[in-house]
Amino acid sequence: MLHRAVQDTLVEAAGQQDSLAVDSAATGLFPSGRDSIFNDQHVFTVALDADKIARFPAATLQQYMKDQAPGLYVQENSGEPGTVQPMYIRGISMPILGQKEIYQSQPLVVLDGIPLIGEHPFAFDIQQYQFDRIGTATNLLTNIDMNNIESIQVLKDVGNTAFYGPLAANGVIAITTKQPGAKRSISFNSYIGVAQRPTITTINGDYENAFRKQFYDRYTAIGRYSADDAYPLYLSDSLNVAYYGPSDWSDSYYRNGLVYSADADISGGGDRANFRFAVGHMQNQGVADQTGMKRYSALFNINMKPTEWLLFSAMINGNRVVRDRNRTLRDRFSTMSYIPDLSSPLSPNNRIYSQYLNQFDNSFDNNATNIVEGHAKLVFDLDRLMITSRLAVDYNESGRDLFYPRTLMEENSFASNYYGYNQRLIFDNHISYDASTGDQHSFLIEAGNVLQWDAFKYNYAYAYKGINDFIKINLLESDPDDGNYLNPLAFPRELVFKFLDYTNQNLVSFYGRGTYRFDNRYTVSLLLRTDGSSNAQPTNRWLFTPTLSFDWNIKNDLLADAAAFSTFNLRASAGRLGRLNVFDNFSQGPSYSTFVGYTGNVITPGYNGFGVLNRPYDFGWSGYGIPWAYSDQLNIGLDIGLANERFRINLDWYTKYDRNQLLGIPSYAEFGYRQSYNAGMDVNNTGVELLLGVDAVKKDNFTWAPSLNLNYNTNRLVSLPGGLNEIVINNRLFRVGERIDRFWILQNEGIYLTDDEVPTAEGNTMTYSGIPLRAGDPRWVDVNGDNIINDADRELTGTILPKVVGGFMNQFTYGNWNLDAHFYFNIGRNVLNAEMANRFDFINREGVTEMNSVKEITFWEKRGDYSRYPLYNPWSNVIPYRKEQDLFLENASFIKLRTVSLGYDLTDLLNKGSKIGRMFIYCTGHNLFTLTPYTGRDPELADFMGYDTGYGLPIPRTYTLGVRMSL
Repeated sequence: MLHRAVQDTLVEAAGQQDSLAVDSAATGLFPSGRDSIFNDQHVFTVALDADKIARFPAATLQQYMKDQAPGLYVQENSGEPGTVQPMYIRGISMPILGQKEIYQSQPLVVLDGIPLIGEHPFAFDIQQYQFDRIGTATNLLTNIDMNNIESIQVLKDVGNTAFYGPLAANGVIAITTKQPGAKRSISFNSYIGVAQRPTITTINGDYENAFRKQFYDRYTAIGRYSADDAYPLYLSDSLNVAYYGPSDWSDSYYRNGLVYSADADISGGGDRANFRFAVGHMQNQGVADQTGMKRYSALFNINMKPTEWLLFSAMINGNRVVRDRNRTLRDRFSTMSYIPDLSSPLSPNNRIYSQYLNQFDNSFDNNATNIVEGHAKLVFDLDRLMITSRLAVDYNESGRDLFYPRTLMEENSFASNYYGYNQRLIFDNHISYDASTGDQHSFLIEAGNVLQWDAFKYNYAYAYKGINDFIKINLLESDPDDGNYLNPLAFPRELVFKFLDYTNQNLVSFYGRGTYRFDNRYTVSLLLRTDGSSNAQPTNRWLFTPTLSFDWNIKNDLLADAAAFSTFNLRASAGRLGRLNVFDNFSQGPSYSTFVGYTGNVITPGYNGFGVLNRPYDFGWSGYGIPWAYSDQLNIGLDIGLANERFRINLDWYTKYDRNQLLGIPSYAEFGYRQSYNAGMDVNNTGVELLLGVDAVKKDNFTWAPSLNLNYNTNRLVSLPGGLNEIVINNRLFRVGERIDRFWILQNEGIYLTDDEVPTAEGNTMTYSGIPLRAGDPRWVDVNGDNIINDADRELTGTILPKVVGGFMNQFTYGNWNLDAHFYFNIGRNVLNAEMANRFDFINREGVTEMNSVKEITFWEKRGDYSRYPLYNPWSNVIPYRKEQDLFLENASFIKLRTVSLGYDLTDLLNKGSKIGRMFIYCTGHNLFTLTPYTGRDPELADFMGYDTGYGLPIPRTYTLGVRMSL
């Protein structure tokens, strides 16, 4: 039918990449007709080759996507399999102050039209430390088995994302699974390989003692700086074999990890019905601390067409992810909300360290996540009218059962249980009418509505001091027939803490869109949408958002006879997208809550023996009149193809203004509040994206096709709530007109060798916050010239996020051989080497019971360049080795050879008398080398604050052998 082709292409022109009106055309029951009119030249989206990406032994979608598309930046700050990895499209829309802001800045991931739900950060409200969320802390995007994926599209400009509404304010990654076909097909894909353990240099007490001795020799006369200065006991005895003996712990900590994957699928059917069923298993072992991840997956698609005008389609994707988590002291102590005596670190002697590890044999840490997505829909195709109704769900649940014996915790055992879920239910309807007249005028009218229900819940309990280490009692009711099922229960332990929380969000949306195309030269689309959110306040419940898109096919209009141009297309889109309040705390104005007690645990206060609720003093005050936040976006793009698409250029310029955002302003301390949430923060992101592709060599038996993608992005704080010009939050300064991802640090110019070198003014020696500077102290720059070093002298400098991100890919073919080489690079990025700051600030870390004083087994690993840092007086009260100075700020730009893949297609050799349709064998190497001026382990191993704390497990060098075959 002609209108089917017109309708599909018009929907694409409007930017709806997997709309309900067209995704039924991909089932194999209908011809899509997509290429018959527009030939995909009117809309540019980054479509990725899922077949090649699947060769990468990744555990998460973020790892697959890194370096693949301009404008997409992935922070892989740990090599631990299955951990959460933030990703950002076209910059960040708000200052990243913690896990809550990371959650609100993530792009929407859509699987076969289902917008996937994330792990809500509200559980951080009960956590004293926020390194990982309570529960499994597993990346929910481990559910993407790339062998089931047909295509991935990165949607960035508002013309492409507006259809998804407020969920798409940070961009969209649209994933389409492989669809059933009418012919029977069987395929099998597998790889096996090894993740190589890193090469390190270990140290022992003798090395650490020699390092510290140079400070004692320079700044002390009798081996101690003061009467209270006691040398650590673990370094005091050079005959102590635990610390001065062999440093051979690395064999018990690092390992070569096994990585493998095996997937199989079968599909088939006829003209009236077809199906596809796939199963898979993947294992990814980490190279450190016995970490690892296993995934078991199954996917089923079915399409049935009982009549010419009715189609029923359903899909279900299920995954179970089991993860072995790290056993670092920091993460264990933060989970337990308890820090023991830290005077003696772990021993670098492997015999003693192994005895410590053996204590984990009496513990358990069961960490599992179940993830299910599915939909069922009906499509009524009534000539020019098409109606689609769909019910979709995304549900994930996770549980963690944890027990540590008393031998690991100063004779205090610890047990905890967690169960939580995130669920999204969607019911949507879509209607479209093809009002085209003749061959030149095509007009498509669409309307629809979406009902969305999100719910988040967790039950959590933990306790100390069990009866003994042989009784490991579950803290949640495990009997499904009990009315208290999965709720905390009481049992014979001391110091029991129980938590339960639930939050939800409902979204109602209505939209209409008209798309007009004239003679395959001009396309105009107008989308009008209104959204109502339960998390918006009653006086501002609804938001109206328009989007206008325009496409000019210059090739067909002005350059039809220009043989040099095969494509010349100009695109423009402008529109507004709402931004959801993800917390229901703001929906009704002032609220009540529990609070953190003096023990560091969240408690409910009491009054005259009755439990009561308090104002949310820790969370912060939120009043009335909070409006919708929204994002105004403008995108202009140019697509050029030369010499019959042998040269391809895609260039985009964009600007985004994220307005009316909430920000916690430190205030109302006199009433007991930590902050108040006020609207009015505006942030602008502006950038350029470039994608270049060239068929440099194109011969019968040899081809070379290099391509380059890069994104330049800069952000700027446009305004703060209440007309403020600057504000300090969490030891970070935000100033209107500046980037929101800068470091706020002192400028360091060396060391004062004598007291006479310290500047004076009117007879007064320069001070740091009232403390006179002396010989051995840093030369910090007095920016304002008042002879006082304080926060007024800290400068905004550097960038946490890179200014330029990109990938350079080369694809070679020779006969049946295939060679790919991918480079990944970041330019204009800085990292603050907090690990080296802690190493040199040993005086303030010894004998202190706080998280910053924890020494992991990797304390006995030589890292960094010690020669970069002056020998300050570590006993000085000004804390010379404080992190907040450019002494530890380094250029973290890098280029990595991320992937090399060599493959051979055996199909021609096996087709003689064989039923094998395709067989491809390959070998790959990943993360092969890094070029960077950064002196730490890896410039990628930095947290969202831009700090390299030393806790990110190494991203390993990995080698695999694989096969991909089909019948």
